[in-house]
Amino acid sequence: MTMAQRIEPGPGQESVWNYPRPPRLVACSRSIEVIFNGIQIVQTQRSMRVLETSHPPVYYIPPEDIAMHYFTQTSRSSFCEWKGLAGYYSLSVAGSGGDPAPRQVENVAWFYPNPTPAFEPIRNYLALYAGPMDCCRVDGETVQPQPGNFYGGWINSWIVGPFKQGPGQYI
Repeated sequence: MTMAQRIEPGPGQESVWNYPRPPRLVACSRSIEVIFNGIQIVQTQRSMRVLETSHPPVYYIPPEDIAMHYFTQTSRSSFCEWKGLAGYYSLSVAGSGGDPAPRQVENVAWFYPNPTPAFEPIRNYLALYAGPMDCCRVDGETVQPQPGNFYGGWINSWIVGPFKQGPGQYI
């Protein structure tokens, strides 16, 4: 396994190598917006961030701030040693404007219906993979998805790495 050199954070930046392990849950009042198939499906300033060594933050969003009628729970599940058993949602949204065709993506969001005590505040909150979305923004800045297809962190200009890509992989 090859690890890239840690990037020193500049003013106003966070290094994922300063995040804790085990991960920590932090309330976030930044504006979060998600657009899918031309429709705004998330708008909140009440998210929770999970901060974990080597990972960009994962934003968990209260379902009250999500257009949940576009989401359908699937049979997929996974297990996190810190948060517990996760369930998943698929997303289907009819387009806006001249193209009303629905667009769908499977297992694009996950949640913890019965999280461990340390993560109780994110019970039933959703986290979304940024890659399949038209746009995910934090305080108006478009995020980049965490490299690889395994983890769901969101990268902004104020987050520096290198970032974990998948099991045992780094940039």
